[in-house]
Amino acid sequence: MDALLEAVKFNEKGLVGVIIQDYESKQVLMMAWMNRQALELTISEKRAWYFSRSRNKLWLKGETSGNIQKVRSIRLDCDGDAILLEVDQIGGACHTGYRSCFYRIEESGAWKEDGEKVFDADAVYKK
Repeated sequence: MDALLEAVKFNEKGLVGVIIQDYESKQVLMMAWMNRQALELTISEKRAWYFSRSRNKLWLKGETSGNIQKVRSIRLDCDGDAILLEVDQIGGACHTGYRSCFYRIEESGAWKEDGEKVFDADAVYKK
């Protein structure tokens, strides 16, 4: 495990950017951050763990919502400073209820919603 982790170039805050993609459809689902511990847990458990910059803590994807990510592959880019996770996404990836966090598209100078809502975020997170 140490050799795997040594190849990753974490930034000055000890984080690396992670792009998460659906294994089957190749749809980009989200972007998140991992610290060393999150990456270790993700590798060993084959479940996606991330580091929340706003809450300053680790989080397991789906621990609140049930919308988990089962990791199928982990790829490191050529510079060692970005990771690509290919996952089986159970439910939606976005905390707003959409399948993907990238549900808005630029159209004529404005953002238009262009995604699939797959769960009621207010009900799940009790806002």
